[in-house]
Amino acid sequence: MFETLSSSRATAGPLSGPARLGYLDWSRGLAVIVMLQGHVFHAFSRNPLRNQGPYVLSQLFGGEGPAIFLFVTGITLAFLIDGRERKGLGPWDRWKAAMLRAVYLWTLAFLFRAQLWLFAYPGSSWTDLFKVDILNCMGFAIALFSLTALLTTPARVRVCAVLGAAIAAASPFVSSANWNWLPGGVSSYFVPNYAAFAFFPWAAFIAFGLSAGSVLRLVNASDMGKVMLWAALGGTMLVVGGEFFSNLPYDVYPQSEYWLNSPGLVAVKLGVILLTLAFAWLWCEHAGIGGGQRRWSLVRQLGTTSLVVYWVHIELVYGRWLGLWHQTFTAGQCILAAVILVLVMTGLSLLRSHEKEIAGKIWPHKSHVPPQPLRSEPELVESGRAAG
Repeated sequence: MFETLSSSRATAGPLSGPARLGYLDWSRGLAVIVMLQGHVFHAFSRNPLRNQGPYVLSQLFGGEGPAIFLFVTGITLAFLIDGRERKGLGPWDRWKAAMLRAVYLWTLAFLFRAQLWLFAYPGSSWTDLFKVDILNCMGFAIALFSLTALLTTPARVRVCAVLGAAIAAASPFVSSANWNWLPGGVSSYFVPNYAAFAFFPWAAFIAFGLSAGSVLRLVNASDMGKVMLWAALGGTMLVVGGEFFSNLPYDVYPQSEYWLNSPGLVAVKLGVILLTLAFAWLWCEHAGIGGGQRRWSLVRQLGTTSLVVYWVHIELVYGRWLGLWHQTFTAGQCILAAVILVLVMTGLSLLRSHEKEIAGKIWPHKSHVPPQPLRSEPELVESGRAAG
């Protein structure tokens, strides 16, 4: 799953420098942090406090995390497809590689739900096994978007941008249609739902990520500064434009809910993602790990192991382990709990990153395994090392 980038490939553009891995992992790590605090507030905050400022702000920022994960998933998928193209693989071989990624994610999704169901038994229902979580959304969307592997990378830039806009624009129409004739487990995959990550509108972020990742594969390292400047400008325009059109006194849709299916919200979240990427690149290039010098970063560390962090923290926060304190914390206690959870997950992340070295110290009689470079886990999580 992890393929090493060759630093000698001049055609790799920005992918050959340490800042490329840095800014993607840093962005993912920021998404992890906002996700952790959002889930802590959601699980532990007292009911009377759920209309107050701290909780509202927590959920507002927490909702950006999944969008970043999906967007970066689209970027890594674009790297995978383009990498196969550079190796000379034909369209159908590229499509099969993308489909394998979808199958992998779907398998993870069902294993994740099975683990949660088993740990909650007998208080869990069999229907919990089919809840559409973010991994299900990734697998389903990538299976559909795998057809873009038949295109060239320049064509993928345009087609995926249009696909993302179309998914966002169609989401209110999908919501207003009558889907009662479909089983709930099926409709949850594509009908906007507060309790699930449906294709509409969440898959729009994967499509936009596919477009952005294809752009990154086409630009040279020397042009990355300009690309990120345009990303920041475009992100600002999307945030302002999305808010402006969402607050107009009339609506072109017969039924639209801002927090559920609004194209305006998708535009705002996409704008925030682009601003985050631009800031992450600037930070990693000039203050973090740029110039060939790798410095340890808590945010980046969490980004390299976001899958294991996601998997474990869901069980901790929503499982029976801490169920005694669910919906009992004040805002201050939630903040303290979020800080503790971030630190605990950082420790878990470090263990995951250095597991081979730790195993070598525990069992020194085994063959020595040299320290491995810091790598991301696949997908929620995979670094651009899969590009090559």
